[in-house]
Amino acid sequence: MNIVVLGAGAWGTALAISATKSAHRVTLWARDAEQVAQIRSLRENPRYLPGVTLPATLQLENGPLDLDAAWLTDADLVVIATPMVALRGFLTQLIGLSVPVAWLCKGFEASRDTRAPGLLGHEIRAVVAPTLRAGVLSGPSFAQEVALAQPTALVAASEHADVREVLVAAFHSPSLRVYANDDIVGVEVGGAVKNVLAIATGLCDGLGLGLNARAALVTRGLAEMTRMGLALGAKAETFMGLSGLGDLVLTATGDLSRNRKVGQLLASGMTLQQAVDSLGHVAEGVYSARTVVQRARLLGVDMPISESVVALLEGQLQPAQAVAALMGRDPKDEAA
Repeated sequence: MNIVVLGAGAWGTALAISATKSAHRVTLWARDAEQVAQIRSLRENPRYLPGVTLPATLQLENGPLDLDAAWLTDADLVVIATPMVALRGFLTQLIGLSVPVAWLCKGFEASRDTRAPGLLGHEIRAVVAPTLRAGVLSGPSFAQEVALAQPTALVAASEHADVREVLVAAFHSPSLRVYANDDIVGVEVGGAVKNVLAIATGLCDGLGLGLNARAALVTRGLAEMTRMGLALGAKAETFMGLSGLGDLVLTATGDLSRNRKVGQLLASGMTLQQAVDSLGHVAEGVYSARTVVQRARLLGVDMPISESVVALLEGQLQPAQAVAALMGRDPKDEAA
């Protein structure tokens, strides 16, 4: 299979490495010629995956995205491996493609109109590229571990059966197990909301509140995520799977989680800008938290943990105050 990965960040590079090792023909593209030249010279991506050697057969391309380029016209699958902020632009450029397209980003796009909420990836595709056969590859995964072929399980979600089948064929391997799911709404809600909840658990850990508190946040956060998903038409069982509980546990507890790290840094006394600058990578929860809460309010969905994260990020609450606000809420039935 010929696979094109657009975006040479950590996750795009890791998947490109994994697919190449499975004997697929893979092209990794980046807009920045200097970055590609460095990767080509070193045979590694020093900024995003230092120390991980790229397979000799992995092809590298750069420059303006040209649908008539030979390396793109021969593709059987195109994967967009960029932050959520860039997804709309890439989908717009790929409208003419006849092959399946998938994206890796997790989160809500920032609202483009104060009168309308920000959108999930599949909602953006429906607006700007409705004819594309597309889906998302999601689930609990750190790029570094995938690049090193450590055991990982992902979910390929799309309303199109052929897109799910292509994604499984492209990335399923001895070290990477890929499950198909037709509930793209649930998969994307899980991928978006878990980033916000991971900031909360990072805050909890940074303040030294203990494992009981972390377990409570993860569990009640899963309830928030599920409520939002159901309100948007997702299936409840999706949130007990890889893109729900699985991704939440990984992102909320793993030391490689950038979103969890943001919470820890805020707990240490850093400002939000200092925390983000220190990462050197995108933490999607920072940028999608407000949109998650905005969408929840429009749906009439109660998401107190997410609300507290937004208040923290916007400087309305200090770390200890955010925790106190959550603990001070009135008692309620667990199932409510």
